[in-house]
Amino acid sequence: MNQRPHVAVVGATGAVGIEMIQTLEKRNFPVGKLTLLASARSLGKNLKFRGDYHQVTELTKNSFKGVDIALFSAGGSISREYAPIAAQAGCVVIDNSSAFRMDNHVPLVIPEINAADIASHQGIIANPNCTTAITLIALYPLHRAFGCKRIFASSYQAVSGTGAKAIAELERQVEQVARGITVTPEVYPHQIAFNVLPHIDSFLPSGYTKEEMKMENEGRKIMHHPAFRASVTCVRVPVYRAHSVAVSAEFEKPVTVQAAREVLKAAPGLQVIDEPSKNEYPQPLYQAEQYDCAVGRIRKDCAMDNGLCFWVSGDQLLKGAALNAVQIGEALLEQFKSQPEPALAV
Repeated sequence: MNQRPHVAVVGATGAVGIEMIQTLEKRNFPVGKLTLLASARSLGKNLKFRGDYHQVTELTKNSFKGVDIALFSAGGSISREYAPIAAQAGCVVIDNSSAFRMDNHVPLVIPEINAADIASHQGIIANPNCTTAITLIALYPLHRAFGCKRIFASSYQAVSGTGAKAIAELERQVEQVARGITVTPEVYPHQIAFNVLPHIDSFLPSGYTKEEMKMENEGRKIMHHPAFRASVTCVRVPVYRAHSVAVSAEFEKPVTVQAAREVLKAAPGLQVIDEPSKNEYPQPLYQAEQYDCAVGRIRKDCAMDNGLCFWVSGDQLLKGAALNAVQIGEALLEQFKSQPEPALAV
């Protein structure tokens, strides 16, 4: 792979796609060439990268010739169709959809946790669910120290997790309420402004939603912890950006608040904001557009042995999506650089 790779962004005009482009620039990712791909309706749009405007072109089966890395954020159906084509063309796909996360041949990666898994890729690497990523940034270091058996969690997920149309819907509904006119839900089944919806993704026969089961299924794979259990309720809240999760975790070993705090302070990609006496704790309003997640409200769980409660918040468009994808790309380049040079034939 070229150390100044040809990078493609699939779904470039969507909320996550735009964040991917901006994150590549802000983190000085060594892009040699940038190709922006989207559906035909976005054809001809121009997006700025490093001071220059790049025209969006239509995604086709021939879009990946010469591309080294493709960041996909165009939905599961597009990923299922085009990611294997891109991989076959010699491109490494970093996919933000759920299409390949549970595929045994596809690494599911949070670089702060399991970057080494990238080495086993066969052309596709999966980005985890946004809520899973934000939660595990805080949970995994605790699991390494104390052995996590199970969690009970409730998420507070921003509308940006649904996309740009959902952000616009919340803005419109807030204005409709303020003007005293009828609220019109379109993206969500009910009004989201000044409301919460305990419903994200489709319901399963168990009564959980697909979103809620991702925490357990993806958590097991990322942490290499097949016995991990998670009972989760996912809730959409009228917040524009950044998800939060309230977690109660049970550990194998005894855990104190002080010991947990020391572990969390040393964890990569995580800030500890935990001064209740000063009303200081993570808030999605202030975690928006921040690379790091933040954890606080750390306390002993009074309902179970070896239990700990905490609250974690993070920008789902960044650590939950675009940033994590770019970090995977960075780790991919580092692993490539560290590979030994092939021996010359004599």
